[in-house]
Amino acid sequence: MDKIRIIEVKESVFSDNNKDADRLRKELKEQKTFLLNLMSSPGSGKTTFLKGIASRLKNRIDMGVMEADIDSDVDAAAMAECGVKTIQLHTGGMCHLDASMTRQGLEEFGTKGLDLVVLENVGNLVCPAESDTGSVKNAVILSVPEGHDKPLKYPLMFQVAHALIINKIDVLPYFDFDIDKVKKYALMRNPNLKIFLISAKTGEGMDEVSSWLEEEVKEWCK
Repeated sequence: MDKIRIIEVKESVFSDNNKDADRLRKELKEQKTFLLNLMSSPGSGKTTFLKGIASRLKNRIDMGVMEADIDSDVDAAAMAECGVKTIQLHTGGMCHLDASMTRQGLEEFGTKGLDLVVLENVGNLVCPAESDTGSVKNAVILSVPEGHDKPLKYPLMFQVAHALIINKIDVLPYFDFDIDKVKKYALMRNPNLKIFLISAKTGEGMDEVSSWLEEEVKEWCK
């Protein structure tokens, strides 16, 4: 009996996507546009966080937001109300975006005049971590109500992230959330991870994140 041929389709797909992502990053560098891939679970506070960032970077950084979701335009409408250039990306049931989908969104969106584009990825801690979108940096928001064990349960998300933003610290007294443990678990996955403690609702810690992002954008856009 002849040996059965096995084709690693998944590996091939990811390999092609990674090459496309590298090309997209090169194009963004030439355009002097910084793309931030923002990931998290649903309800972590991504949109509230982005509204806070937009208000702090106003008149300093020209910012746009691409809201990715399976359906609806709720988040895009919220950002547009803040005066931020926004586009909604419907993924047609896909639980994440890859480089090709991100490119399509950027082409429709138009990056001219934008220093920073934030891609608010589809809300979950699994699929978005698996595909390189072509972003310059990846950030993940983890909210206090989700628990401090998430870096143990979803290791890849924290491995690919450059920044971990721990949100909703204003409710720490009401949840069994251990800051020291989440830092330990996250740094086990990625020793180079930058960690920020914030409350997007009250504004605590938001200036520090905004300053970090502004520095990253200016360095990329040199």
